[in-house]
Amino acid sequence: MGKATGFLEFDRKSGGEMSPKERIKHFQDFHEHLQKSEQQQQAARCMDCGIPFCQSGMMLKGMASGCPLNNLIPEWNDLIYLEKMDRALDRLLKTNNFPEFTSRVCPAPCEAACTCGLNDTSVTIKENEWSIIENGYFSGLIQPNPPKVRTGKKIAVIGSGPSGLAAADQLNKRGHTVVVYERNDRVGGLLMYGIPNMKLEKTVIDRKVNIMKAEGIEFITNADIGNTIKAEKLIKEYDSVILACGASNPRDIKAPGREGKGIYFAVDFLKATTKSLLDSNLKDGKFISAKGKNVLVIGGGDTGNDCVGTSIRHGAKSVVQLEMMPKPPMERGDDNRWPEWPKVLKTDYGQQEAIAVFGGDPRLYETTVTEFVLDKEGNVAKAKIVKLEKKVDKNGAVSFAPMHGSEKAIDVDLVLIAAGFLGTQSYVSQAFKVELNERTNVKTGEDSFRTNVPKVFVAGDMHRGQSLVVWAIKEGRSVAREVDETLMGYTNLV
Repeated sequence: MGKATGFLEFDRKSGGEMSPKERIKHFQDFHEHLQKSEQQQQAARCMDCGIPFCQSGMMLKGMASGCPLNNLIPEWNDLIYLEKMDRALDRLLKTNNFPEFTSRVCPAPCEAACTCGLNDTSVTIKENEWSIIENGYFSGLIQPNPPKVRTGKKIAVIGSGPSGLAAADQLNKRGHTVVVYERNDRVGGLLMYGIPNMKLEKTVIDRKVNIMKAEGIEFITNADIGNTIKAEKLIKEYDSVILACGASNPRDIKAPGREGKGIYFAVDFLKATTKSLLDSNLKDGKFISAKGKNVLVIGGGDTGNDCVGTSIRHGAKSVVQLEMMPKPPMERGDDNRWPEWPKVLKTDYGQQEAIAVFGGDPRLYETTVTEFVLDKEGNVAKAKIVKLEKKVDKNGAVSFAPMHGSEKAIDVDLVLIAAGFLGTQSYVSQAFKVELNERTNVKTGEDSFRTNVPKVFVAGDMHRGQSLVVWAIKEGRSVAREVDETLMGYTNLV
């Protein structure tokens, strides 16, 4: 390494953030970044540890440890320190098609597995990645590079989320002709309408998509395959079809009063806000407004947090977020050792903003809804909630049961259900006649992306279930290899 003792000399330092009360005034990115010299020091903290768990991408106890893309992290950390940013960019792009996305939205399993974090604080890998890719754009290193030779093979990719984009990018680089179909009016899938603008500004997506267009990839929007376009037509016209439609079937809450007005799925709430923001800066009023309302968010994950942050930006009167699971510990337990993903309390941007605005954490742990109370007009007015207690049967099976005497009602004007997803939407799988597994994901063989239908492959959340952007990119790259090998008899894609 260029600075072998860097981890001993420099403390971890991250870029700052705009204060919560300031950033809730807008929907722009609120992160601040280090100066170049400071970023070099942070890169110098990489230890040359011998076994870089940061890039391992292992699954430990059902959780990712290290980067699923196997990013060459120690290499490009060293190159940042040595001020060889062009070479750092080259190494980064060897494994990751979209570091401009992952450096903004990935929860960084690489940092959780960093050897430096075993006895100290981990290296700022995510911010180092951001510095490489943004320097690449700023310095003009990133330019369209269309393939010089075309193979004559045509591939349709259904869905323009991270897995579809990754598959398209890889196959286009190989020389195949690629057409991406997107049912929404803008390219990006989950990246565009599932993630709020303050986490991933949509200009970042457009910037990359425009490069992909210049490299020869065709994008067709407002193309709802299975509805407006027949699946059979694509199978007939293309040499291969890749389904990358996501796991966009939301899990519902079955409670009395669910039919009431003012109860929405989180994905519909977030999409409406982003679309209105992009179309008119929210002036068209075509979104589900939380202004002046008592908001109840059901679900404690990233999507629930996004609903909290978005509701506060709307001007919500109050926000409560329910989480069925117990409150995580502040520090790792003895059963959760490095390099496993740390199961510790995380207070994300939305919760930070709720604390600043309302004076307290919005999360109620081990709590669920038992009933929605409606007014005379059918609008949700209250929610009955109850505490849950953990029970373990004689076989060790864990369940949660309502705690007697803990019931209470809270005022609610808007309910946002962020309880996860159940797999692919049925009309897509039925249109292509692909088999599903017991989790309602598209069924394939082990270590394969080939469906039961000839020429049809699958990748991303539609294949593995709801997951991280980095896993979706991994799936897109992997399905591209299998499609390429099927069409050409071999593949040189990595």
